[in-house]
Amino acid sequence: MISFKVIESVLRIGPRQGQKAYSAVPKSVNKFSSSWLVDRIVRETSLSEGDVRNVLITLKNITKEVVMLGGSLDLGDIFSFRTSIPSKMEKNEKDVCAESLKYPRIIVTWKEPIRKALKDIQFEVDNPARRKQKEKRKEKEKEQEKGKEENGPVVG
Repeated sequence: MISFKVIESVLRIGPRQGQKAYSAVPKSVNKFSSSWLVDRIVRETSLSEGDVRNVLITLKNITKEVVMLGGSLDLGDIFSFRTSIPSKMEKNEKDVCAESLKYPRIIVTWKEPIRKALKDIQFEVDNPARRKQKEKRKEKEKEQEKGKEENGPVVG
């Protein structure tokens, strides 16, 4: 489960510029290192640590090569990625040149098992302001119930 907290910030752009706004941010970031990944793969497979590190280095080299060639790569049930180099829209055909190209990007498309895992993430937002509001509502409901009980049953 991912826990979020509420923070206050001042909007810097848009029609609400300068106004306060609130948003939810993770309380802590779950960052996993490459050494954690290697240890986990070693534990769950029959591969040695050296084998896993060699595979990761080779995957990095292949990824660099695919990106430099402007291609795409499918990594099975995890994701696929493709290199994208968008172009600016020029007024005249003769103005289109290498300077018209924008910064290259990598577009990642997650496969079904990962998309399903994203849908299944559980989270909670720790918001003290809402907690107080819920407590007030519960108190009002209890008072209303007590008021009904004090009047007693109505005979018709």
